[in-house]
Amino acid sequence: MTSTSLRGRTALVTGSMQGIGLAIATRLAQDGAHIVLHDVAEPAKAQAALDAVRTAGAPAATYLQRDLRHAAEIDALMAEAIAWQGRLDIVVNNAGIQYTAPIVDMPPQSWDAILAINLSSAFHTMRLALPGMVARGYGRIVNIASVHGLVASAQKGPYVAAKFGLVGLTRVAALECAAVGSSETGGVTANCIAPGWTETALIQPQIMARAQAHGGDRAAGIKELLQEKQPSHRMSAPSEIGEVAAMLCQPWAHNINGITLPVDGGWTAQ
Repeated sequence: MTSTSLRGRTALVTGSMQGIGLAIATRLAQDGAHIVLHDVAEPAKAQAALDAVRTAGAPAATYLQRDLRHAAEIDALMAEAIAWQGRLDIVVNNAGIQYTAPIVDMPPQSWDAILAINLSSAFHTMRLALPGMVARGYGRIVNIASVHGLVASAQKGPYVAAKFGLVGLTRVAALECAAVGSSETGGVTANCIAPGWTETALIQPQIMARAQAHGGDRAAGIKELLQEKQPSHRMSAPSEIGEVAAMLCQPWAHNINGITLPVDGGWTAQ
């Protein structure tokens, strides 16, 4: 079902070929936003994602392929995204990578790549998007953090560091823009969503590692993961994270600012 609450707005969602990113892009399209997809996907996958957001209701959609490990690539991404419709009203920093190992065994190149994509890229998109948002009195920064931006887990040093940093960076942006605009224009806000276990490609290596301990039983691996951390014993669907993101982007949400909203089945309540 489509609505018009974001008609005339343009949204960039990084890492949006699958999982949470595509779910958010699709949900924003349902509210009438123009959609800029981003990833490093092959043409067929990009076309499928474009078809999905157009079918969902995006008046227009485009795909940009840039490597978020490099600041110059992000500069180019943002220039292209802003030029496409002449504005960028919503930025969802969803792109992320993961590598698990103890700190003493963590390859330095993995640290560098995870910090670059999961944290530094959000800084660069925000610094380039916020001036236009401030000038218009409406803007939404939605950063996809993680429960690991609120609590730590072993063997995830760079991921946890990046997500804790993203939460802090988002709070700074929220404070710097809090007085911009009005309830009528919608204001400029910056918030984080902190998913717990969500059915995405990012967690498949962890599921398979647990499954191997159960003779290859994937369901048993998932059950073990959920029982260990997530009290609900239920995974979230990417579409559920999409609903939360769409809520934060509504004009009425002008006073929801600087929060980190867990969608984690009670994980961080423990």
